[in-house]
Amino acid sequence: MTWMAWTPITAVFFTCIILMLIGMGIWQTVSPTVPRRGFLPLITTRGDRLFISLLGAAYIHLGWLAVTDAALWIASIIALLWLVCIMRWG
Repeated sequence: MTWMAWTPITAVFFTCIILMLIGMGIWQTVSPTVPRRGFLPLITTRGDRLFISLLGAAYIHLGWLAVTDAALWIASIIALLWLVCIMRWG
């Protein structure tokens, strides 16, 4: 049986996801979220916005891979900006 190759980049990616989830859990404990409506067409909580931004980041990366051969870190920066926009104004 062959397992997935865990490269340092893969480890950093999953570590960041885990740290975000831990951070969101601590933030929820310290300051419970209040559902609100931003530019997204639905009422969301912080956790909803994090989930939406992670889905968006996946689509940004997949789209980037589909249309260009440029460095993937550029898509990561775009995805980070997407996360900030969704968390702040979404």
